Amino acid sequence: MPVYRWKGKNSAGEKRKGEVEAPDQAAALAQIKKYRLTDVVIKEKPKDLLENVALFKPKVTGKDIVIFTRQLSTMINAGLPLVQGLEILEKQQENPTFKKALSEVRSDVEAGSTLADSMRKKPKIFDNLFTNMIEAGETGGILDTILSRLAVFMEKSMALKKKIKGAMTYPTICLAISLVILVIILVFVIPVFSKMFEDFGSTLPVPTQIVVNMSNFFKSNIVFIIIALFMVIFIIKKIYATPKGRLAIDKGLLHAPVIGMLLRKVAVAKFTRTLSTMLQAGVPILEALQVVAKTAGNKIIENAVFRVGDAIAEGRPLADPLEESGVFPNMVIQMINVGESVGALDAMLEKIADFYDEEVDQAVENLTAMIEPFMMVFLGGMIGGLVVAMYLPIFKIASVV
Repeated sequence: MPVYRWKGKNSAGEKRKGEVEAPDQAAALAQIKKYRLTDVVIKEKPKDLLENVALFKPKVTGKDIVIFTRQLSTMINAGLPLVQGLEILEKQQENPTFKKALSEVRSDVEAGSTLADSMRKKPKIFDNLFTNMIEAGETGGILDTILSRLAVFMEKSMALKKKIKGAMTYPTICLAISLVILVIILVFVIPVFSKMFEDFGSTLPVPTQIVVNMSNFFKSNIVFIIIALFMVIFIIKKIYATPKGRLAIDKGLLHAPVIGMLLRKVAVAKFTRTLSTMLQAGVPILEALQVVAKTAGNKIIENAVFRVGDAIAEGRPLADPLEESGVFPNMVIQMINVGESVGALDAMLEKIADFYDEEVDQAVENLTAMIEPFMMVFLGGMIGGLVVAMYLPIFKIASVV
């Protein structure tokens, strides 16, 4: 919908200006008529040439969706009509991408579509989990409750992601710094020493000669090394994009030392939290498992959950196929078995998720504590080794003198 800029004078002669969204100029004039302005000038706001270029569009963050979900839940709980609530949230939304999406969702709802169907047209903003739960809330007449649960679920999921990113930030920064230092030493420092050693004319010690050869090789082939690095990254991405490649890489990550155990705990926490939230919302278990599988983030976990869904469709309990998958810990399987037996599966899944959230916290702390000394030894050994190698000839000169 186009936006119109207007300006005019109020009854006191003061200048006023603003913007209004309307289907045409006549509708825009009708909207600003309530201000009782004189000397009104109105014209359509020029469109941004980059507004339709995906690269320049601001992304809709998880925080944007959580705030929207909480506010919409509060409005519906207070008795406000859905369309009016969407209109209010649309007007106060600062993110232009999200604002446009909410405008289109509101228009669809006004035209008679359900909220879930309207949101399904925006898969990049509202995923399958979100829309399925909205549909369950609309069907059961508990949309405000479902929106509140969704907000809580998304906040906990975001907190989990933040923990993982936090654990990987330190080693990533240390590795980047070490690589930059290594490049600077090899490209700028070593050649200075190398020229000095050549003038000296004596045979270089083996460690020094190795470092000098590394420096010469790096300087001569730096362009090819950079191209090779980009090619490796590109090839890995291409392999990961294939079903077999993704399966192999995800399997390797799950069985990797240290990080593999952390990924398993994250997967269990995510699986149990998502499935619990959907079951509490009244989503049928088979439909919930389909959504949970697609949001697993790991192909091994995804395939295991799909097999669980097939087994349940055949009439088997949830615990048995989970055990056969070999992915989930025995404790999780036993607790799910108890939850099924007493008819409180959703509550038991939530308890498992809370427990594994704490397990992830502890695993992240242990990983960080282990990485810190390793990175210090790595950095110290690398830089110290280079320094010692370059000073060996100087020690030799001193002994000769």
